[in-house]
Amino acid sequence: MSEVIWGLATSHVPSIGAAMDRGMTAEPVWAPLFEGYRPAREWLAERTPDVAILVYNDHANGVDLDIVPTFAIGTAERYQVADEGFGRRPVPDVVGDPDFSFHLLHQLMDDGFDLTVFSELDVDHGFTVPLSVWTPEPRDAWPCPVVPIMVNVIRYPQPTAARCYALGQALGRAIAGYGGARTVGILGTGGMSHQLAGQRAGFINPSFDHMFLEAIEKDPEKLAALSREDYIRQAGSEGIELIMWLVMRGAMNAEVRKVHSAYHVPASNTAAGLALFENTTTRPAR
Repeated sequence: MSEVIWGLATSHVPSIGAAMDRGMTAEPVWAPLFEGYRPAREWLAERTPDVAILVYNDHANGVDLDIVPTFAIGTAERYQVADEGFGRRPVPDVVGDPDFSFHLLHQLMDDGFDLTVFSELDVDHGFTVPLSVWTPEPRDAWPCPVVPIMVNVIRYPQPTAARCYALGQALGRAIAGYGGARTVGILGTGGMSHQLAGQRAGFINPSFDHMFLEAIEKDPEKLAALSREDYIRQAGSEGIELIMWLVMRGAMNAEVRKVHSAYHVPASNTAAGLALFENTTTRPAR
């Protein structure tokens, strides 16, 4: 029986990756953000899983906007870092785990989730920045193979928060059903509150963000009950990315232990949050 050992929720703001790539993490405007990451990174460095699952959204770099799947999974042996118009980030390509991916795909399909399947996929900052938050100096390779799960948060109608939480619960069951004793880390990415265009461009809602950081640990059902309109109204048009955190949380046990959390508004129009959880009890039957 395999198990999730930790869950990491983190923003995937592209400028965070750029600050790391350009050696700007100690500059005054960035230092508080990266200092907030330090305890989580130290804890994670001692708990490398056998495989990780990363829940993210593409930004029209790996997938054409003409076809946007609601949910998708990658089954490739390797995922190339996308060139988003200013050159590839100087980070390693991502090694996949096809056998584990196919197991998850099979189980999720049987559990009622019809995923689009990518046998080839380039991954953009939505994927690589969270990996850098986890592992700032990967050198030639990330700590373990990674399975991408993609969620549509850019084209209306996005999946509901409740559906994302249910996907996470199904994902947890699928992980538990994988043969052997593999350990799994799962990352939920995106958010926190932000809006990049329109009359509310630059909108950030710290009150909602802090409520979310508390509820994602103690009361995820409260967050799953919010409508997509609730998320857009309270967290901005791009703040709906937070529904991807619920996939991560749903895959974990009902009770978790918060290892560390952090919140900062860096040099961008995006509130950046981080929450790291450890599973603490046996998964209940669902």
